[in-house]
Amino acid sequence: MDIIGNGVDIIKNSRINSSLKIKGFLNRIFTKKEIKQGKKLKNKINFYAKRFAAKEAFVKAIGTGFRSDINFIDIEVKNYRNGKPYISLSKKLKNFLKKKFKIKKYKVFLSLSDEKDYSIAFVVIDKKI
Repeated sequence: MDIIGNGVDIIKNSRINSSLKIKGFLNRIFTKKEIKQGKKLKNKINFYAKRFAAKEAFVKAIGTGFRSDINFIDIEVKNYRNGKPYISLSKKLKNFLKKKFKIKKYKVFLSLSDEKDYSIAFVVIDKKI
């Protein structure tokens, strides 16, 4: 592995619960697909909290935070059929990564976990050789 970045984020689920009541929060932070999926679930708070943490962990892994015209909706958290989460990036963000790290291929690893009060995400970005 040739790790070019890693990031971690933890969030109190009650913070997301409060934020969900703010007009426009969902559409500013989550993609349409994430919102559609979240609306179907019984435990929406932990679902959104884990995705929020994943997006924060990702921008920490690339070392920018939400600057350089990077937005939350440029990062989408999806799941493989077996449930394993992964990150899907907008074309704009893919181009940004290639330029910033001077690489053509990379792999993003994502791990999510939650408990009653907290959700956490860990991201590793590996340069493919």
